[in-house]
Amino acid sequence: MSKQRFPTGSERSANSSAMARRAVMVGIILAVLAGAAGLVGYLTRPEGPKPPPTSDSRSAPPAPHQTTHHGSRGTVATPPHTDDPVTFAKAATKALWTYDTRHASRAEHLSGLKAWMTGEKRYRDWKSVNGQVPDTTLWSRMRDNAQRATASVEEGHLPEAFKTALAQDPGAIRQAYVYAVTVTGKQSLAWKHGGSGAEPHQVTLAVQCQPHHDCALSGVLPEVAP
Repeated sequence: MSKQRFPTGSERSANSSAMARRAVMVGIILAVLAGAAGLVGYLTRPEGPKPPPTSDSRSAPPAPHQTTHHGSRGTVATPPHTDDPVTFAKAATKALWTYDTRHASRAEHLSGLKAWMTGEKRYRDWKSVNGQVPDTTLWSRMRDNAQRATASVEEGHLPEAFKTALAQDPGAIRQAYVYAVTVTGKQSLAWKHGGSGAEPHQVTLAVQCQPHHDCALSGVLPEVAP
């Protein structure tokens, strides 16, 4: 009869390290996808309608082009066909930071954003994305003020903690194929009577990129991951 073999101390240590690395990776994913309290993401949320401009304000600038061609849903661009998480996250961030209350209701705007979401409910945190959009009352006030926003994206990257965990345990990503991506850029606001302003922004998104499929948005982290 063969003897039962028990793992040695070094084997137990190796297994423990592997489990710890996997926990880091899964923890990053769950922090985005578990719907934890406070997963709202106010980092890119507009501050609200701007006050009416003074009488010496400049004349209103030309209105931004409204995207209504086949590559859009209302004023929200459609997702790109890409399997690269950084490329997708940069495009998704631009969509999140762009709106035009003159040409779309809040419901229409949200409908456009839903097209970016993953179809897997287990990895779909719509609440965190919905939280990026002003509520119905505020949207109405913004519309009265003809408020709109355009966005420019400067850079996108995988956070260092995520890259480290992925390098240490590449197989862990196969649990959900969800990547954390941090994007930096600027949101430019405009409203009636020529009012305008611009703000730098940064956000970390959870992006699902399964093999042989286009990437899709999973959610928005409550804090930026460097």
